[in-house]
Amino acid sequence: MKLFIAIVLTIFAFSVFAITIKKNVSLDQNCTGYLKRASDANRVETAREELQKSIQYLETNNLTKGYTSVLYKTPDEDIEFWYKNLKASENELSMVSDTASILEKTNLLMKLKETLMDSGEKNDNVTVPEGLSRYPNNLMWGIFIWLAILILLSLFMWGAISVDKNSRKMKAKDTVIK
Repeated sequence: MKLFIAIVLTIFAFSVFAITIKKNVSLDQNCTGYLKRASDANRVETAREELQKSIQYLETNNLTKGYTSVLYKTPDEDIEFWYKNLKASENELSMVSDTASILEKTNLLMKLKETLMDSGEKNDNVTVPEGLSRYPNNLMWGIFIWLAILILLSLFMWGAISVDKNSRKMKAKDTVIK
């Protein structure tokens, strides 16, 4: 019975991690990947198309308002501010005329890149509120992740204790036999 419970808990823990990874990949495929492509675009039209794909995904999945925070609200987790910036960038890209100079278009593309990307020491990352892939159930997923970690640590300790007990029994039998 203990083994069955251990197997069920292990499956639960790995399922939580698998679903979390799937949610992150889905957000990357449907939103942040397009934001990265928009920031890398060399043409205003291409940047606008890629940005529109991201915005459409956000609107379809109701990712336009709220905070991804669980305990307290911080500015970097404000979805509405981030979404409004994306919409403003889309509007600016839409207003560029075909007769705009190359300098104007280049400046707009540079501004878009600065809006979409966080520059780090080694690489650039897309600006996204932390935990967006798990929104609006960030608290639930946070609890599940912590629970899964605790389960795996407990099972590891239980396994180590069981192995230690078995090795002691084997040593005791060897001693009795000799």
